[in-house]
Amino acid sequence: QVQVVESGGGLVQAGGSLRLSCAASGSRSGFNRMGWYRQAPGKQRELVATITRGGITDYPGSVKGRFTISRDNAKSTVYLQMNSLKPEDTAVYYCNADDPWGNYWGQGTQVTVSS
Repeated sequence: QVQVVESGGGLVQAGGSLRLSCAASGSRSGFNRMGWYRQAPGKQRELVATITRGGITDYPGSVKGRFTISRDNAKSTVYLQMNSLKPEDTAVYYCNADDPWGNYWGQGTQVTVSS
């Protein structure tokens, strides 16, 4: 059974940094694309960053230059380093992972940025 578990959320002041971690397990082949999404109250879930098994990354313009995604394939773990945080980054952050048999989500971790 695949499990995806996030950690590292919390409360931070604007301009500060946080690092999120996500450990995925249970895939027979390992995970292909892994990534982070976020959902603020009253808004749709949106892409934050993705990374392929080979290390190719993708970011939307809203976080490019401030957030960095990385992964450890041996541990099936993905990280999100968030710098220069803004109040509009406040959201529940979800980890996502996919393998040939499905697409999987974690339970989410709250990130709150105070002004």
